[in-house]
Amino acid sequence: MNLERLENILHSEPKFRLKQARQTIFVDLISDWNQATNFPLAWREKLNEDCPLEIKAETLISQPGNSVKALIYLPDGLKIETVLLEHGAGRNTVCLSSQVGCPLGCLFCATGKTGFKRNLTALEIVEQAVYFARLLKKEGRQINNIVFMGMGEPFLNYDNVLGAIKILNDKDGLNIGARHISISTIGVISSLKKLAKEPLQINLALSLHAPADDLRSKLIPANKKYPLDAVMEELNNYLEQTGRRVMIEYLMIDKFNDDKEQALELATLLKKIQPPLFFVNLIAYNPTAGFRPSPAKRIFEFKKILRDQGVDVTERYRFGQDIKAACGQLAGNK
Repeated sequence: MNLERLENILHSEPKFRLKQARQTIFVDLISDWNQATNFPLAWREKLNEDCPLEIKAETLISQPGNSVKALIYLPDGLKIETVLLEHGAGRNTVCLSSQVGCPLGCLFCATGKTGFKRNLTALEIVEQAVYFARLLKKEGRQINNIVFMGMGEPFLNYDNVLGAIKILNDKDGLNIGARHISISTIGVISSLKKLAKEPLQINLALSLHAPADDLRSKLIPANKKYPLDAVMEELNNYLEQTGRRVMIEYLMIDKFNDDKEQALELATLLKKIQPPLFFVNLIAYNPTAGFRPSPAKRIFEFKKILRDQGVDVTERYRFGQDIKAACGQLAGNK
């Protein structure tokens, strides 16, 4: 799908034509301009040639049937992955990628092993959601939530991510409420400052994964550039300006960051967050890089310690392990 050319093709036409075109793409969810019967035949032919709507992709469906991973082929031959998570009760979440690869090199993440190729454009990000919106429409369903937790660090592609969110949120776009859109970051401070000033009420998730700098730097090399004290300080500024609750993501990795002392250390660290508008989401690690997930008993004990320390904590249900669609497993490979 190549929408970058759309405005150029219709630049000499009345403005309502561009609005019509966008509605057919994002609301009607057409995959071929011949379906846009409100356009003259000559236009449809030209648009099919110069601005095709086909999304080249392959899909894998998990055995339980509650997640679908799509490998999308970009015009320059690069590939990205995106995932649909079906929670039941009509709730469907799409996990979007923001970069081809990732420059951060986090040890727990398969994407980081592929290296960094380039940022995605805003429309390449939106295309991932459109792909699943089309699939769901065939079943009378729709996307309810968007999370930027796929390939890449969203805050290193800030402008394009925010541009995509504006299309996703637009009533003439996919019309997904801002409070149903979440961005996950390791804590890129300059972008945290920018997000605090955005009028959109989108959600923030901080990928923490360790309670101290020495341990976190082993997992996330960029922690040396964005150490915990600096991230916590900027997080406090964000909370003071927005009043929006933040999710703290914590991967549970066997014999690495999951013992009782580390749970207490994490609780102490989180007490620095003021106002205390946050909750912790514990995530059983999905093996990708020589690490193993914490046993269920240890996760239970870790969670209990946090609760005893007054920390609001939940545990994430694991999706798509069999198709490598789970947290940290997206790599853009077949």
